[in-house]
Amino acid sequence: MAHSFDKTSATPDDTLRLAQGFGLPPTTQVLFEGGQAGRGVYEALRGQIVRLELPPGTPLSRAELAKAFGVSVTPLRDALQQLAEEGLVLIYPQSRTLVAPIDVAAIREAQFLRLALETEVVRQLAHRIAPADLERLRAIHKLQSGLAGDADSIATFQELDALFHQALFAAADHLPSARLMRGHSGHLDRLRRVYLPEAEMPDEDGNLRMDAVIQGHGAILSAIEAGEPDAAAQAMRSHLTRTVDRLAEKRAAFPEYFG
Repeated sequence: MAHSFDKTSATPDDTLRLAQGFGLPPTTQVLFEGGQAGRGVYEALRGQIVRLELPPGTPLSRAELAKAFGVSVTPLRDALQQLAEEGLVLIYPQSRTLVAPIDVAAIREAQFLRLALETEVVRQLAHRIAPADLERLRAIHKLQSGLAGDADSIATFQELDALFHQALFAAADHLPSARLMRGHSGHLDRLRRVYLPEAEMPDEDGNLRMDAVIQGHGAILSAIEAGEPDAAAQAMRSHLTRTVDRLAEKRAAFPEYFG
């Protein structure tokens, strides 16, 4: 099956505008050691891989990539090398490059890291949070809530989901940790986009998953506002474990996606 390498869909202008509107850096920011051209290729390809637009096993032609992104060998190599280090692509020297299967061990490690970081972040915020940071979290949550039931706004809803978590890190002054975490979350992020038939798919208005996310964020925010560190940490833990709790079922339903 042919796949297009769309350099615009992975980093849409809406992502940047939403982040800037809340005074946050884009959620696509990561720790990337290559040049700007390589970063652009990396972020675009990573976005397509994470959203399963380029599913596991998809061949990545270097010639097609270079043409699509208008880059030379060096930035393309840097981008693919970073993706390989994250376990999202498999590079066979002098042969081929493929999108890697979803790695269950990597999912568990990413979940462990995310739980450790985000539960501690909300604990800190329940002890102390600046009024402006609390207001930003409320605004993101309110905007998310207003999108519930709008199937045409799922992409914006997902970006607001990421921004809510990024805003938590920003409020705790730990944005570098958010970037570090994102570099380890590719397999977990892909798992979140593997939907189980009937049991997990949203209804025709997209309500099921939207409502669960909104309720989870609301519980986290309420505990922070109430100054209850233990409740905030528990709310975050409950919010983050929903996806991994269905791992075995998802793997059984989509065995071709997993290694």
